[in-house]
Amino acid sequence: MSNERIAVLAHEKFPDRAKTALGVIRYGDQDVRAVLDRDRAGDRVRDHVPDVDDAPIVASFADAYAAADGDLDALYIGIAPIGGGFDESWRSDVRAAIEAGCDVVSGLHYFLDDDEALAALADEHGVELRDVREPDDDLTVATGGSRDVDADVVLTVGTDCSVGKMTASLEIVAAARERGIDAAFVPTGQTGIMIAGWGNPIDRVVSDFAAGAVEEMLVEVGDDHDLLVVEGQGSILHPAYSAVTCGILHGAMPDGLVLCHAAGREAIHGYESFDIAPVDEYVDCYEGLADPIHETAVVAGAVNTKDLADDDAAAAAVSEFADAAGVPATDPVRHGADRIVEALLDAGLGAE
Repeated sequence: MSNERIAVLAHEKFPDRAKTALGVIRYGDQDVRAVLDRDRAGDRVRDHVPDVDDAPIVASFADAYAAADGDLDALYIGIAPIGGGFDESWRSDVRAAIEAGCDVVSGLHYFLDDDEALAALADEHGVELRDVREPDDDLTVATGGSRDVDADVVLTVGTDCSVGKMTASLEIVAAARERGIDAAFVPTGQTGIMIAGWGNPIDRVVSDFAAGAVEEMLVEVGDDHDLLVVEGQGSILHPAYSAVTCGILHGAMPDGLVLCHAAGREAIHGYESFDIAPVDEYVDCYEGLADPIHETAVVAGAVNTKDLADDDAAAAAVSEFADAAGVPATDPVRHGADRIVEALLDAGLGAE
């Protein structure tokens, strides 16, 4: 729902480990009135993220409600922890939101609507619990229909989780539109769905239907645009999440790939005993796995340099990645996504 007045729960994680909160704040149409983070209460959002709309950071939903003068429509769960569980320390804030007449929007694997106590309370107060990670009931297997859409299809893929695939996708769409290209974002994860207001949560879909769930979205919008940028998930060499990556890769049948990487990261996040492979191995792996279904190529790179304070170090990291991948690269947040759009156009993808 566009222009909702919302508070975002990001307890003890804002901003670095609350990517859902940050994504909604940066890219959503919602009017963010407050962020909940016990550790940073009293701060402002711009104290930590200077290039977004500002809002107070507060300790509880009650404080958020007061800061917004009672003018709130919903509480968004702005954290997506590994495993997607519900932290019981959040329950009091969720209850307070429901009791204040606010909807609660969650991207967790733990469905709020299946929580009997919260569901009963929501029913009592006439509010909605929106579990955006709950897939549609009518999904099915892929048929190969993605190859027939009119739009050119680009997929963001990564060297790991949490490297900025959604961010890169949204920045590419924005930069393409600035160039007059009719581009659209195709969301496949909970944060993207919250931002865009539609999509299929591929990591929650039955494995047999994952490619079909991507195909369904492309077929739905693929004849209405010139360029579709599909949000990638996981990494093809991830010890836990490679299956969702492959499902999206084969379901999207992309005409081009944008490889995303976090500068300086040397091990898989949360699985530090597994090293990040050399960049050229990712290029070969993604292209090789995709080609039997639909020939494609990595045409550009997106490097997340947010942990590098020095601009020269960031530029060096981007240059090093571009050399290793053999394609043009940029940090789409720090430097803009124009270089990626140019690379897409050079590859014959999209139309001005």
